[in-house]
Amino acid sequence: MHPKLHPLKHIVEQHDTRWGRVFDFFILFLVGVSIVCFSIDTIPNQSPRTELILDILEVTIVAIFTIEYLLRILVADHKRKFVFSFLGIIDLLAILPFYIAVGIDLRMLRALRVLRVFSALKIVRYNRAMWRLRHAFSLAKEEIVLFLIAALLLLYFSAVGIYYFENPAQPELFSSVFDSMWWSITTLTTVGYGDVYPITTGGRIFTFFVLLVGLGIFSVPAGLVASAMIKAREFDD
Repeated sequence: MHPKLHPLKHIVEQHDTRWGRVFDFFILFLVGVSIVCFSIDTIPNQSPRTELILDILEVTIVAIFTIEYLLRILVADHKRKFVFSFLGIIDLLAILPFYIAVGIDLRMLRALRVLRVFSALKIVRYNRAMWRLRHAFSLAKEEIVLFLIAALLLLYFSAVGIYYFENPAQPELFSSVFDSMWWSITTLTTVGYGDVYPITTGGRIFTFFVLLVGLGIFSVPAGLVASAMIKAREFDD
């Protein structure tokens, strides 16, 4: 690398220096501003002044992100590897929608850039926590897979059951087993949106038992992961 690029490389890539951390927090601040601007922009009936301010901020943030992206390519030891790396693709996605104007607002993708900052700050305790979480899922993966299979079967059979109870009374809502699965999902997860519900006596009794099962079924994976987390923490200690 050219000697003149060394100071720039320390700022852009070296995160344990003063100016490197300032650079990281500045980028994190811009990510936060971009997310806030995107959220405000979704509010209807904006005043012309607000729209102008949001447009100026958008152009400014994209310009800074573009310069940063080009700088990271410039100081990278392996430029092609950086461009196609996970973080490199995130950096590109943060600015690409602005230039290609695909008709879909993808500014929310900039929230993914927080991953770069977490990686850059090298917070060891969080890295250890992530390792324990991965280890916990590894310990409980067989039980979790078995639970998912049982949950899918229960989802299907509850959809079949409510279909037979409610189809004669509500053929427009429970016209097939596939349509009944929406009710099954909202009931088993105890969400209960109320847009589809049984009106027959048999359907209501059936729903009562499905709700009882739903209350307990989603506590199973939480218990499995909690138990595995305890084992992972003991192993780590």
